[in-house]
Amino acid sequence: MATPEATTAAPNSTALPAEVSTVVPDSTETKPATETPAAEAPATETKPATETPAPTESAPPATETPVVAEKAPDVDVPVEKKATPIEELWALAQAHGHPEIWGVTLADPATHVPTQVILQKYLNAYDGDLAKSKDTLTKTLDWRAKMKPVELLKKKFNRNKFAGLGYTTVYGDADPTADPETREVFTWNIYGSVKNLDETFGNLAEFIEWRVALMEDALQALGIDKATKPITATYDPYKILQVHDYKSISFLRQSAVVKAASTETIKIFAQNYPELLKEKFFVNVPAFMGFIYTFMKLFVAAKTIKKFHPMSNGANLAREMVTSSKVKGLGEMLPEEYGGKGAALNSAGRQPSLEDEPAAQ
Repeated sequence: MATPEATTAAPNSTALPAEVSTVVPDSTETKPATETPAAEAPATETKPATETPAPTESAPPATETPVVAEKAPDVDVPVEKKATPIEELWALAQAHGHPEIWGVTLADPATHVPTQVILQKYLNAYDGDLAKSKDTLTKTLDWRAKMKPVELLKKKFNRNKFAGLGYTTVYGDADPTADPETREVFTWNIYGSVKNLDETFGNLAEFIEWRVALMEDALQALGIDKATKPITATYDPYKILQVHDYKSISFLRQSAVVKAASTETIKIFAQNYPELLKEKFFVNVPAFMGFIYTFMKLFVAAKTIKKFHPMSNGANLAREMVTSSKVKGLGEMLPEEYGGKGAALNSAGRQPSLEDEPAAQ
């Protein structure tokens, strides 16, 4: 509070002249009397003048002492703290009611790192746009409440339809509690293993369940539920490498059921698994398709295109790992058909649970 200005005192009255004299007639001297006209009023007696003492040198005029208002004691006025974006997403998740995402039971992100990792990914997916993050998070919670993806890990799928189609592999330190930068999690889609396109992709709901089960298995290996290091907009080691192998697949006669399955998979994954893709490799792609991808790099935003790597020869995949991972010697860990020295997918990888189709009665 500002201190009021000091009030300046009015100056004292100016000192009178040194002496004021009044001439008084001498009482012993008598002047001749003169007639006073009748109309003239009798003279009034003049009192002797009072001597005014000569002024003495005095101190300067006194001034009033400024009155300073007493400063009121500081009082802490409570200020309502604005919620952070993470706190707002957490409040939304609590209000929704579905308790889980990617196998993690959500809790207060201020103290629960796995929840912080998940909610931050939704913000990162939209460069911090809170409104879009909230919308997608709500849709994810709705979808997971209905789909129950974690339960699909226990479901057994038709071996004739899905055997050999998808695998999860972990290279490096497979312990989910270890530093996430010491391992890489892969999902592999081997489309050339499909025996009958209509059988595998024809039942769209069944195919989506199988594909979601493969993704949820990879998330288990990623170990977000055991995370101890929060992520930021620029640091996020909790991501998956994907390989799509198109060996023996014709790009010139893609069936309607395959197109429908691809479209629905892309839609579901974009909405419900944001910021989980590290890089995607399209291998054994025909040469002309590789040229198209190279041409696209001239026009598509680098942030998007840098995650996609088409190559006509799958054996070149291993050399790509030199710049794609901090795991030392990752390229050599890959299967031989992809340029490495490791075991084949059917022995090193995990598939969603499979069972033989029941015999017809």
